[in-house]
Amino acid sequence: MASGDMKVETPADDKHIEDVAGEKTLSSDNERVEATAGVEEIDEVEGRRILSKVDYRLVPVLALLYLVAFIDRSNIGNAKVAGLTADLNMHGLQYNTAVTLFFVPYTLLEVPSNIVLKMMRPSHWIAILMFAWGIVMTLMCLIHNYEGLLAARWFLGVAESGFFPAATFLLTLWYRRYEVQRRMAVFYVSASLAGAFSGLLAYGIQELDGVSNLTGWQWIFLIEGLIPVALALVIWKVLPDSPETAKFLTQRERDFLVRRLAEETGSGHGQVTNQDKMGRKFIKAGLSDWKIWAAVVIFWGNTVGVYGFTATVPTVINGLGYSAANAQLLTIPIYVFASILTIIFAWWSDKAQTRSPFIVAGYCIASCGFIAQLAIPHPKYSGLTYGFLFPVAGGLYCPFIILVTWIANSLAPSSKRAVGMALLISVGNMGGIMGSNIYLEREKPSYTTGFAVSLAMCLAAIAMTLVLRFAYQRENAKRAKLLAENGEDAIRARYSEQELLELGDRSPFFKYTL
Repeated sequence: MASGDMKVETPADDKHIEDVAGEKTLSSDNERVEATAGVEEIDEVEGRRILSKVDYRLVPVLALLYLVAFIDRSNIGNAKVAGLTADLNMHGLQYNTAVTLFFVPYTLLEVPSNIVLKMMRPSHWIAILMFAWGIVMTLMCLIHNYEGLLAARWFLGVAESGFFPAATFLLTLWYRRYEVQRRMAVFYVSASLAGAFSGLLAYGIQELDGVSNLTGWQWIFLIEGLIPVALALVIWKVLPDSPETAKFLTQRERDFLVRRLAEETGSGHGQVTNQDKMGRKFIKAGLSDWKIWAAVVIFWGNTVGVYGFTATVPTVINGLGYSAANAQLLTIPIYVFASILTIIFAWWSDKAQTRSPFIVAGYCIASCGFIAQLAIPHPKYSGLTYGFLFPVAGGLYCPFIILVTWIANSLAPSSKRAVGMALLISVGNMGGIMGSNIYLEREKPSYTTGFAVSLAMCLAAIAMTLVLRFAYQRENAKRAKLLAENGEDAIRARYSEQELLELGDRSPFFKYTL
């Protein structure tokens, strides 16, 4: 194809510099890039030092916050073992309903939350969310009937809805595509550790049963609610918002981070931006990309299993003949194993610079664990049943963060990424609704329905991963052919720099991660 006949297929609305509201979506972005173009070059050693400086300031803070968030959303499982359901006279599917209700506002509000996040300082928005869910959790110690529990779970879902998409999006503003996953894994592994730490914490808190006329489960809610309230009072000052505004970095270090992120398209050509302003066209682009909806199915492979598993595993172990206290403690090694496997997979995936094979591998491990749980007679072989809980947890946890990073790597500019990531996490977490209702009380300790449905979702996730990889691979090949046949200059002649930045992942220069 001659350069004069070159055809680049893009939607007509992507070629406008302004969105439908008439507002500039990329105001002064070129000036920012040009301002950093002439800064002093930084060598590899100095670059690693700057990244380490960011690592120590950003990643541990987000990991701590997610640890607290996950404990607060899942401690209902520990409270159940500590006597919650008995004291509230709950029966049948009432516990499942209480677990499920959390996910309704949680899933509905994640996209709006990330839109708000892009319009204000992330540190302030995250602090507001933490304070809100901490207050709700603290007040849960006062509930005295089933209706009160339902109301509390609803408002907990409202308050927690924005944290995870906000935190994962914030990480993408600081690191390049094959750097962000290992950091995100350290952040996410705190969810695995939350299961272990929650069991250990609940074991200790249960000893307060009867103190100040409060039961063990009331103490669990009270103490684990006051922690995020205290953190919210300081986190708005500690958490950095973006490389452009980070006060703990010098101007030279900030310029270095901004420049290297702008050059991260995956193809070695063109630029991307994190400084675009949220507009309706980016909201529409994030909500309508079919590849995000395909990734939701992969996400469900995780959430169906994880949320049902997390809320039920203390009861599963308890049903094998272990005491309630020991059941809490025996969850700890399972989550530690899942944490280690998650870190290994994340580092390996970044080193190999690929995502989909590791997602498939993780779900294969989980599938083996679920097959074993279905095959082993319960509770006859309690040790064997307990042992196969390890691949279930490890296989479910390790592909999740790889998927979130994979989609984040494939969305640009940052406004579309904020909406797309929130959509993925929002609809993906609806799997928690299913997961919360498939581990049926009448089936304990075998939980045949829970394990079988979780297995089916893992297999569906594997199939959709292969579909998505093929779609990305085909698009990369089309763009490589276009660049080879026409050259970079001929493509640039059709667009201004701002138009190319607005196109984001639809730019001819953008290459998808496989």
